[in-house]
Amino acid sequence: MTEELAAFRGFAYAAAPESRAIVRLEDGYGLFVGGEWRAPAETYTTISPASEEPLAQVGQASAEDVGAAVGAARAAFEGEWSALRPAERAKYLFRIARLLQERAREFAVLESLNGGKPIKESRDVDLPLAAAHFFYYAGWADKLEYAFPNRRPRPRGVTGQIIPWNFPLLMLAWKIAPALAAGNTVVLKPAETTPLTALLFCDVLRQAELPAGVVNIVTGDGRTGAALVEHPDVDKIAFTGSTEVGKAIQRELAGTGKGLTLELGGKAANIVFDDAPLDQAVEGIVNGIYFNQGHVCCAGSRLLVQESIQQPLIEKLKRRLATLRVGDPLDKNTDVGAINSATQLQRIEEFVAAGELEGAELYQPPCTLPERGYWFAPTVFTNVAQSHRIAQEEIFGPVLSVLTFRTPEEAVEKANNTAYGLSAGVWTEKGSRILWAAQRLRAGVVWANTFNRFDPTSPFGGYKESGFGREGGLHGLEPYLRFDEDSTEWGG
Repeated sequence: MTEELAAFRGFAYAAAPESRAIVRLEDGYGLFVGGEWRAPAETYTTISPASEEPLAQVGQASAEDVGAAVGAARAAFEGEWSALRPAERAKYLFRIARLLQERAREFAVLESLNGGKPIKESRDVDLPLAAAHFFYYAGWADKLEYAFPNRRPRPRGVTGQIIPWNFPLLMLAWKIAPALAAGNTVVLKPAETTPLTALLFCDVLRQAELPAGVVNIVTGDGRTGAALVEHPDVDKIAFTGSTEVGKAIQRELAGTGKGLTLELGGKAANIVFDDAPLDQAVEGIVNGIYFNQGHVCCAGSRLLVQESIQQPLIEKLKRRLATLRVGDPLDKNTDVGAINSATQLQRIEEFVAAGELEGAELYQPPCTLPERGYWFAPTVFTNVAQSHRIAQEEIFGPVLSVLTFRTPEEAVEKANNTAYGLSAGVWTEKGSRILWAAQRLRAGVVWANTFNRFDPTSPFGGYKESGFGREGGLHGLEPYLRFDEDSTEWGG
């Protein structure tokens, strides 16, 4: 029996790669402006972070290109789109949602190819949630008077949206769906390193027969985003990204009267009390920090463990890490994919070196990393102090910092001892303790006995340097609307 068990443990997963044949990439992509492709004056190459393979040439939008996109959005808003009955606008959103479902495999493969995340995450999380957001907001498009009674909601106009590279298609859905449901038009800039699913989304817009100019997509680096923020004919900016850039945008827009929502960084605490089911908590910890290689603004990058259970929990966690498979994002068995870019990999390596230098104890499970591409092994730091950089600053990678506490009050105090306030997790069998902690944690989202769970009906957003405003739910509609009491509306 012992020999059979040893043989069973020696089994390895055979490679199960998803075919790339379903994705047909163009050699080069222009800018989607006014329902047509506009040729850019400058281009750059987007690559696969898993292999450093060039995928396509992508346009670098200039200020002139951004101006053309904003002009197309303004013309569409003042023309056909704002005059359209809300129930008719809803039909377009329903069409987009259905098309995303029909083309889910194609989008999932491209998302993993261009972004580096495991195909099972793109397929099972990103695509279903993206479609669900369009379905959800399609349902609200003709019910805004009921959603905000006695406030006479009206669309803002032209909205500029800037999204990050960690969830390209999902962030696109989070931004575009409520904006269209509220009756606005959109100019969206995807992240420089992950533009391909946004460009493929333009074909979905064509299939849905969305009127020209309602959604415009301009690609490029920070210069393109700055041109969009600074354009005087944009009525609202929605930004998801780093806290530093968010602060710069807020300074730029101060006094302009433009609406603004910011969803920025985080340093979430995952709190495990001594009565928590440890095996379940370990799965939540792994999902909280190693999902999408830790490229998640609400990642549970700080683990706060009650002292009495620290040793057994860490032992279980290390055993679980040894089973994680790091490798090809298109392999269905992969748990941890590629780091998004060389720049981000360098940032992660610098933080890990700083953690060791400050005296924290490093653990990485044995794993063989591919020779090409950008990779980093799942990492755990123990003996971490509150003052360490790895406990205070956002790393945005597969790196977990473990701290301990003795009392619930100490746990909450340590969890709140951060500049951020985006999310938190609580693990305990006591419902009263969950409610007690949730009332005291300064975080926009608090998960109980789970982590990284999202739903289009539930608002998401943070406090402090994690930004302001909400995305998802009715709260996510409000910043895209004007009301009679315009000067007092929240989040916009």
